[in-house]
Amino acid sequence: MIKNIWDIFFYEPLYNGLVFLISIIPGGSVAISIIVLTIIVKLILYPLSQKSITTQVKMRSIEGEVRAIKEKKKEKEAQAREMMELYKKHNINPFSGCLTVLIQIPIILALYFVFLKGLAPNGGVLYSFVHFPENVDSIFLSIDVAGKSVIFAIIAGITQYIQTAYTMPKIAPLNPGKTSFSDEFSRSMNIQMRYFLPILIVFIAYTTSAAVALYWITSSVFMTGQEYMVRRKAGIKK
Repeated sequence: MIKNIWDIFFYEPLYNGLVFLISIIPGGSVAISIIVLTIIVKLILYPLSQKSITTQVKMRSIEGEVRAIKEKKKEKEAQAREMMELYKKHNINPFSGCLTVLIQIPIILALYFVFLKGLAPNGGVLYSFVHFPENVDSIFLSIDVAGKSVIFAIIAGITQYIQTAYTMPKIAPLNPGKTSFSDEFSRSMNIQMRYFLPILIVFIAYTTSAAVALYWITSSVFMTGQEYMVRRKAGIKK
């Protein structure tokens, strides 16, 4: 049942979308189709991701006030009350970002699996109005995106690092004696996201295919640009 829902609402529409793009793009370029499909999906998810990014940007803009509350108030209940008042003052819902991210996860995973499984003709998946193209060109910049590419994998890791470094808050130095468990946990997660995730992306992108790497590159560049636009609109500089 779950598999059918996943295929019908997520995997099959994206697979057919990619095949359709290959059939209409001159030369049947798989790489260009991947880039276009990734951008289309990102544009569809734009309102959700925009809300999430806006919330994160606002949260980072009040980090100093949050830190002051934590240092001033020792009682957890008093801290919680002041934190909620601060969020209300700045019109921030700290849980909205998590919700919008969760909604996007199935779509992003489906898009990833479309590129991971490849483009073998599958009549049971193709819609009646979508026909598998006769000409499929998997070469992009002299690299076969159907195979592995260490160059694309490294570029995927670099763009992921740039996105993470730009979107994540700066790593705050530890303050001996005044650092709570939550502060240490947040700092540890920040470091792992900033450095470990790009390395993981390089490994996954290389062990799968250049198509997956190209998807990640396009996605990271798009998300970095979206973050920049949100900050520019809000007048926030990093």
